[in-house]
Amino acid sequence: MPYRFADIIDRYLLAGSGFTRRLCSVRPEQWTAPTPCAEWDVRHLVNHVTRGNLNYVLLLGGGSAADFLRLRDEDALGADPVDAYRRSVRECAAAFRGPGALQQTLDYPLGPVTGEQALTVRTTDTVIHTWDLARAVDGAEDLDQGLVAWIEDNLADIYAGLPESPTASGTSHRFFAAPGATPPAEEVRQSRLLRLMGR
Repeated sequence: MPYRFADIIDRYLLAGSGFTRRLCSVRPEQWTAPTPCAEWDVRHLVNHVTRGNLNYVLLLGGGSAADFLRLRDEDALGADPVDAYRRSVRECAAAFRGPGALQQTLDYPLGPVTGEQALTVRTTDTVIHTWDLARAVDGAEDLDQGLVAWIEDNLADIYAGLPESPTASGTSHRFFAAPGATPPAEEVRQSRLLRLMGR
């Protein structure tokens, strides 16, 4: 069966590499720094992304949407956040490489999705939170332009069929920040994507 999103595991790993680079630059005093996600400091943000990876593995193993939400804020970082994040990326990629994983239907909190669609959402989330982390620690904010273009070009398909999406008018904004203000006359792709995702 052909997949809708070619090379999604590679794109996920590329997104993870970008997040890892910013993560490795976090200084000890920056773990409590605020982030663009108002409710999170840097450690909470990193835990959200790390725990998210592990929760997707959980879904592939038969976990439920209720399990996903229950564990959403549980600490996944321990004493070594960088290593914990790297391991979570490896585990998540390995799980999605499993036989039939991309075709499997998952009990995702926003509704049933295939493994393939779930991983596109995970990849998108990682890219956006890479910018959040960079902004929080005064790091390089330029994202991988190939990933930015891919996400923007496929945004409707990435969230297709889900009752909540970053740009849908009926979104409650419980899971996605509201889009930003009116765009400037000239707007580069990264800025446009970040605005659509509420940054």
